[in-house]
Amino acid sequence: MNYEWLKVVHLLAVISWMAGLFYLPRLFVYHSEQKPGSATDETFKVMERRLMKAIMRPASVVTLLSGLGLLHILAMPFDQTWLWLKLAGVLGLVMFHGVLEVFLARFARGERKRTARFFRILNEVPTVLLVVIVIAVVVRPFS
Repeated sequence: MNYEWLKVVHLLAVISWMAGLFYLPRLFVYHSEQKPGSATDETFKVMERRLMKAIMRPASVVTLLSGLGLLHILAMPFDQTWLWLKLAGVLGLVMFHGVLEVFLARFARGERKRTARFFRILNEVPTVLLVVIVIAVVVRPFS
């Protein structure tokens, strides 16, 4: 696969993954307000599980693998500060994804340890990380 097509795959995967990273915490906001065991609670469990399983997990894997492929094709030197900034942002997204997996499992078990307000604030994390990544890639500060 040539560079341009791999970049297309990477961008489509990033967009899909980011959509899930934005949407799942929003689902948690509304889910946290539901009574455990209610019909609405069960609906949210299905929605959250399907979002994670069908979109977020595959998109995250494709994002990371295609990103590594792009690094390999470009033979990108790792002495560039902007690249380390981008990679730190990507690591942040991977860690955030892991946190969402933990909350997904807790909701599936019927646990409600966090408030809707907590999830509203948590919902801002991927936005901040995305801004850092885009600035690092487009502006390439500190180069």
